[in-house]
Amino acid sequence: MELNFSIIVPVYNRPDEIDELLESLTKQTFTASYEVVIVEDGSTKKCDEIVANYKDKLQIKYLSKPNTGAGLSRNFGMKNASGNYFLILDSDIILPATYLKSIHSQLKVNYTDAFGGPDAAHASFSDLQKAINYSMTSFLTTGGLRGREKSKAKFQPRSFNMGLSKKAFKETQGFSNRKIGEDIDLTFRLWNGGFQTQFIVDAFVYHKRRTSIKQFLKQTYNFGKERPVLNNQYPNTAKLTYWFPSVFLLGMLVSIVGLFFSVFYPFYLLVFYSLAIFINAASSTKSIKIGFLSVLTSIIQFLGYGAGFLKAVFL
Repeated sequence: MELNFSIIVPVYNRPDEIDELLESLTKQTFTASYEVVIVEDGSTKKCDEIVANYKDKLQIKYLSKPNTGAGLSRNFGMKNASGNYFLILDSDIILPATYLKSIHSQLKVNYTDAFGGPDAAHASFSDLQKAINYSMTSFLTTGGLRGREKSKAKFQPRSFNMGLSKKAFKETQGFSNRKIGEDIDLTFRLWNGGFQTQFIVDAFVYHKRRTSIKQFLKQTYNFGKERPVLNNQYPNTAKLTYWFPSVFLLGMLVSIVGLFFSVFYPFYLLVFYSLAIFINAASSTKSIKIGFLSVLTSIIQFLGYGAGFLKAVFL
């Protein structure tokens, strides 16, 4: 089958980010034609002028609609796209020059109706953004499943960087109207419909993620709160590993309480784990500052996710 890509990007009040994403698309080494569909999701800060600057450089379509959230905006974009394979990106993405070429090459060798790719930190990102990226992708924090490690299990694509065939979109009707976990929900419906997913290790993107500690904590809390909802809806997908952040949260509380009773071993374990993160992060990023920040963001990630998960399960 000849692959015709349509890149789908919902955007809400982020014109500057769209500029960076579109600029990175002009530098692709992929030589075949493709379409870019920008969906303005009821923004008050529109990106129409930014998009207009790329009309001569890219085959681009600009759509505007009332605000409904990212999932339904992606569906709107796919319904109005001309391609037969949709590449779905968040607006806070910068693409490496080989992105489209890597996807095309892999799908030609091993075609699946959906795929996901990893993310990395761009050199221009702030130290905090690099630390958050470490926490979200490191083997020491997430098992590397959102980094650049090959997953042996079925991969659950994330909507900041995923692909979906037109056939799969039509049969599943795309994303639901849920605000959190809509990509995981779609993956489970894809599997139930007999569609295959894969992880394309070379299809990585530079993902800015959240730009403050408060935003990151809120994001991870919402992720944790949504996971039990998905577990209840799709009980055969529940895993013991989803409890790990909650166990970390409880263990951290126990280690702190233990200090008041001269029980130091739990606290020593926490210190040892934090030291391992610091050494690994500082070494991989070549920055002591990012090493310290990575300890902070990793703990925040576990606390936020764990608290949200426990609240959804027990309250």
